[in-house]
Amino acid sequence: MTIIDEGRDRSKDGVEINRVKDKARLAVQDAGRIAMTYFRQRFDHWEKSPGQIVTDADIAIDRFLHEALVDEANGDGWLSEETPDDHKRLDRRRVWVVDPIDGTRSFAAGLPEFTISVGLLVDGHPVLGFVFNPANGDFFEATAGQGAKLNGRPLHATWRQSLEGANIVVSSSENKSRHFADYMPGANLTTIGSLAYKLCLVAAGRYDGYLTWRRTHDWDIAAAVLVLEEAGGLISTPDGQPILLNRAEPWHEGLIAGGPALHQAVLDTTAKAYGHLRGHR
Repeated sequence: MTIIDEGRDRSKDGVEINRVKDKARLAVQDAGRIAMTYFRQRFDHWEKSPGQIVTDADIAIDRFLHEALVDEANGDGWLSEETPDDHKRLDRRRVWVVDPIDGTRSFAAGLPEFTISVGLLVDGHPVLGFVFNPANGDFFEATAGQGAKLNGRPLHATWRQSLEGANIVVSSSENKSRHFADYMPGANLTTIGSLAYKLCLVAAGRYDGYLTWRRTHDWDIAAAVLVLEEAGGLISTPDGQPILLNRAEPWHEGLIAGGPALHQAVLDTTAKAYGHLRGHR
């Protein structure tokens, strides 16, 4: 259940991909250094909406990445969690999709479970993806049609077929309310911060799958879905629909991700419960 049309070579879609990739990689690395000047230090944070916090670091990194990445002459679009969305991106072929700190609560708590997420879309399809955890040095990157890497090493999602004994990563707070173990008996559930990081760890084979029924946004996933797919993984909505990026409303009602066989197993096992949940919303 992929996010793109099979057979399309996104890396040759009118973008000087290598030049842009090198520039973006350096920008993400620099953003990581900015993040670490704030991490476990004193900084301001506040709620931008109930339950959603933002920090000085989010704002500083957002501004830095916008300046470093957006090519005004090329007509680049921009979508970021920390920038008001004026929908101009909808008329642009090339759009940067950024979460300056994914996992802000973990970051604010001093936990090394946050990432900087930067994806580049061309005509709605991801062509570059970078997800960086500067606290532990995990640097994930992917180029369309060229595979995915972690610190220079190729990534491969697992080929596990059965949920029995599978390692599934989920959100801690969501798991407390959803009790996902009830729907996936025999699976081992782990909770960590940062949605993008979870998806990349599935791409790396550290976990077999990922599940959420919460609303997610393009900035959470645009970079990570490319990493996952280039590592051979699959991602969809909880009812099996493909993930479409850069729409007017850039959000998705939940996600299922994993290797090809396990993705289907999670989809089949949780379909009834998810359908029941949707019916009561």
